[in-house]
Amino acid sequence: MTSSIDNARRALEARASGLVFPRGFVFGAATAAYQIEGAPDADGKGESIWDRFCRIPGAIVDGSSGDVACDHYHRWKEDIAVLEALGLGAYRFSLAWTRLLPEGRGEVNTKGI
Repeated sequence: MTSSIDNARRALEARASGLVFPRGFVFGAATAAYQIEGAPDADGKGESIWDRFCRIPGAIVDGSSGDVACDHYHRWKEDIAVLEALGLGAYRFSLAWTRLLPEGRGEVNTKGI
């Protein structure tokens, strides 16, 4: 029996097979700090609004948070290797302000850079 996911995959592959990208087109990936970083207490990171919100009982239905996420903070070298293996030519990422300025102002946390 064929699933709707298989059907969708086949339809997408059929539509994408005829796509032509201009010479020099760069494929890339993008991430957002809270969604991938994890390591909420590592190297002096301050608390973000999301860190605080996720700890309010009932605020998130399943109780999940970004505490681990993809653990990009500890696994970034592996993640970059995956991007390279995929043949991507660009990577746009963000750094959590709470990691750079743990108190919201004042000295920059150099470990967060």
